[in-house]
Amino acid sequence: MKKVLEVVGFIALVQGALGFVQEFTDWHVGLVRRVPFLHGYEVFVSFVLIVLACALFAAADSRKR
Repeated sequence: MKKVLEVVGFIALVQGALGFVQEFTDWHVGLVRRVPFLHGYEVFVSFVLIVLACALFAAADSRKR
């Protein structure tokens, strides 16, 4: 379970970071940009993904080894 939380957290972190990169540099990377109902909220969703990643890493760290 710990590895699953870490992998999902890593994916959320990468997608959040790619969302910020895409928004501020106009590179076409990441999945946040490709979801139609998130149009106009890309920066907010990227921030939420990074916060979610931190929470998942904390949850993974609190799990017993």
